[in-house]
Amino acid sequence: MQSSHGYSAMVRTASLTGALLLAGLAVASCGGVGSEADANGKVTVVYEEDTVEPKDRQAVEVIRKSRVLEQLAGWVNESVALPNDLVVRVTDKVPPGVTDAVTQPDGRTIFVPPAFLTQIEETLGKVVKTVERPAPFPEASYNTADLTALSTQFIFGHEMGHALQRQLLLPNLGLEEDAADGFASFYTVNEVGPNPSLAAAILFDEIARQEGKLTLEGLSSDHPVTQQRVFNFLCYLEGSDPKRFHGPLVGAGYLPKTRAPLCPQAWAMLDYGWWTQLKPHFREAFKDEGGKAQANARNHLIEETKAFEKELDKLRGEQ
Repeated sequence: MQSSHGYSAMVRTASLTGALLLAGLAVASCGGVGSEADANGKVTVVYEEDTVEPKDRQAVEVIRKSRVLEQLAGWVNESVALPNDLVVRVTDKVPPGVTDAVTQPDGRTIFVPPAFLTQIEETLGKVVKTVERPAPFPEASYNTADLTALSTQFIFGHEMGHALQRQLLLPNLGLEEDAADGFASFYTVNEVGPNPSLAAAILFDEIARQEGKLTLEGLSSDHPVTQQRVFNFLCYLEGSDPKRFHGPLVGAGYLPKTRAPLCPQAWAMLDYGWWTQLKPHFREAFKDEGGKAQANARNHLIEETKAFEKELDKLRGEQ
């Protein structure tokens, strides 16, 4: 993504394009959802060290030390009653044809190939060396290791979105890939902060630029076009707190002014939507906290819808 000031804000790599665009095919879950009493599934992260090639050990160690996989696994374990265990396997022993992070159709296994993490690390290493730091991204974290960990945290959120949808048989009103991207924003913005969204935008923007002209395969994918995903990540972030992020994102030209007015309501819909989808599956100890979050999200959506209605005629007139 390029800012209106003319320098590249966020970057990418062709070798990652197919992997990220094809991650997590939408397939219905093979297992049924049991009663809440039986829903004691846990998320476990396993690093299968004996399978990791020497060339990939550095990237794996970056992710292990950051504990970004364990953070999300812990949140799900505390919040959601899964009907089945979910194992996150950082391993080279993956199903045939798997080259990137992917969720199995039954939602019980997420594979994270070490070579995929190395690709992310190499891409972002080039970004740090060749691209001026985007103003919204903190200077202290603009290094290869932090960008790799943060963008992987967002990508893992996408895969966890698939796993939740498949294990819990959550209804979708659109493509599963959109919902999985939405969960990545929902979790990271609420529980971590802005940096995973910004790091993912940096990575996916580079992927989009290396990708070049859109192809029939890219346009027909069940994933949104790569550059569109960048703006979606930024829109949800801006909409979550316009007072904080409008200037750094919209004022600086990273998020177009034509998109920004839609973002507060878009975030409110996403936030309320995921809290509502998960509410029937909250663990007993999380029901009070989760119920309050869902109610607050509902009230916020009502407020944002009313605010958007007041601005709609003005926005239409400016088109």
